[in-house]
Amino acid sequence: MTGRLYGVGLGPGDPELVTVKAARLIGAADVVAFHAARHGRSVARGIAAPYLHEGQIEELLVYPVTTETTDHPGGYQGAIDEFYEAAAARLAAHLEAGRDVVVLAEGDPFFYGSYMHMHKRLAHRYPTEVVPGVTSVSGAAAAVGRPLVERDEVLTVLPGTLGADELAEWLSTTDSAAVMKLGRTFPQVREAFDQAGVLDRALYVERATTEGQRTLPLAEVDPESVPYFSLVLLPSPLIGELPMAERAADGDGPAGEVVVVGLGPGARYWTTPEAADALATAEVLIGYGPYLDRVPANPRQERFPTDNRVEAERAAHALELARAGRRVAVVSSGDPGVFAMAAAVLEVAGRPEFAGVPVRIVPGLTAAQAVASKVGAPLGHDFCVLSLSDVLKPWDVVVDRLRHAAAADLVIALYNPRSKHRPHQLGEAREALLEVRSPETVVVVGRDVGGPEERLTVTTLGDLDPETVDMRCLLIIGSSQTRVGPSGLVWTSRSYPGAAPR
Repeated sequence: MTGRLYGVGLGPGDPELVTVKAARLIGAADVVAFHAARHGRSVARGIAAPYLHEGQIEELLVYPVTTETTDHPGGYQGAIDEFYEAAAARLAAHLEAGRDVVVLAEGDPFFYGSYMHMHKRLAHRYPTEVVPGVTSVSGAAAAVGRPLVERDEVLTVLPGTLGADELAEWLSTTDSAAVMKLGRTFPQVREAFDQAGVLDRALYVERATTEGQRTLPLAEVDPESVPYFSLVLLPSPLIGELPMAERAADGDGPAGEVVVVGLGPGARYWTTPEAADALATAEVLIGYGPYLDRVPANPRQERFPTDNRVEAERAAHALELARAGRRVAVVSSGDPGVFAMAAAVLEVAGRPEFAGVPVRIVPGLTAAQAVASKVGAPLGHDFCVLSLSDVLKPWDVVVDRLRHAAAADLVIALYNPRSKHRPHQLGEAREALLEVRSPETVVVVGRDVGGPEERLTVTTLGDLDPETVDMRCLLIIGSSQTRVGPSGLVWTSRSYPGAAPR
């Protein structure tokens, strides 16, 4: 068994920018190899030092030349190629002996990195894995706090070893650029930016993310002070646009809006990604206090909890804020279009003073669906949804609708079944249903479904005890075709007696 070769990216300089995987591999390696100039000081080893441990074999790979001349028969390239062959042979000896070898690389191993020369010579012979790292370009952009590219812009990465004319040609045809390998090439790089007419936009970054980091406008840099570990950025030209706040003030920014959001019935995993996004992007949250409490607090956002009986006032408040340019989320439990805030907001939005205020509805999982799924499929055939609340409609209308739904043999999902202010009504509703439904009709009672006090009860219309029901419950009254199986699961057949055969 041979050892495994790893090319490990260390990032641009800050040891805390080493990835978790890179740190783990460095600490576990039998052999750690790193390059250095003839002075023997390795930048890569310095970055990796916190992750090394005593007893590891270290292979220092010292370049025979860097920028100076050489008397090697093959010239500079011949000396470098010979060095890479010898270095690869040293690492191969460890791999043949079954030792894992990590080759350290500043930045990313495949981004102008020395590791690639080992990779070309060894990867086809031994098991190999390359671990990417944060590039110096990314580190430099973070250091100056400027985006490299936006939208459909093009980023061009160039070596400073190109001639000034060629560099200038590239710079004049790209949106954004990073020029690497400075040091002795700096004068021609600066000249190229000047020729391309972008010198005033260019930024110089030296030793990005390290304690020795230095950033300057390119035009102000002393050529004599430039080390090899530096680069020049040409950031996105779009950064010169007006900030968002100023664009909004000019009338070009996004208008305010009201988004009515359904949280689902209880558990956080029942909140849809669309609803979560609408909540996250809102500046203001408005809703009934207990529902608003289900949304994690964010100090960036304003919150206005209200009582449950002020729907019109809540809607007007949201629309007023949106008219002033705010992004407002009105929070509902379940689905906002089912006995919730969507209709209230749309009704108030029809007033003349709110003309033009955008309103959007984000659906949510309803309590009826959640309760049904917990016990099986009682809503498998035709069903209706009724609220027993008489706050917004007369009680005699509620009872009349119940009788008609029962006579039509519909499964009935009952919302708002029994409150402290109207404790008698569920009993009256049960009696009305028993006028046309069998006492054996299946009834499902779901309480706090998806919440910490979830409780599900399967009973019959004859045995239903209204005293066990409160406003945190939802009832499903079965039809004549609703059944309870041996496993206790409830379903309503999709086939109805007398249906024409297929």
